[in-house]
Amino acid sequence: MLDTLDGMKSHQTSQTMKPATAAKKLGVYLEATPAEFREGTVSRSELNALQAEPPQWLTDLRRTGPHPRPVVAARLGVSIAGLARGGVTEALTTDEIEALKQDMPEWLQKERATQAEVRKESARIKERNAVRAAKTAARGPQA
Repeated sequence: MLDTLDGMKSHQTSQTMKPATAAKKLGVYLEATPAEFREGTVSRSELNALQAEPPQWLTDLRRTGPHPRPVVAARLGVSIAGLARGGVTEALTTDEIEALKQDMPEWLQKERATQAEVRKESARIKERNAVRAAKTAARGPQA
């Protein structure tokens, strides 16, 4: 039995992921990555190496874009749905994001206000749940 388990261990392969998954984990827009990145698979160790010591292309993409929608939304302080409501469906560069912040169109003002309300409500619910948990803990174990 032990021989079988030892044999199985030696045949294990490194976990790999599709380029789209790796790009998402790296916070970059897949279409802007180099062809060799888009056309292969990425192992867990390769992903860790990219995160630990990003190559120049990754550093440049993170700095100037184009950025994927989750990054664009975060930099604008809105939700991904808010981006869509504002008509932003494509990846944006850092310069385009900054231009939107400077212009501050009405949709962006509205979505930022909505996002602020969502954060405020989430904080209120978290606080309420913490108070409830503290009261429950103070009562002690129930028989």
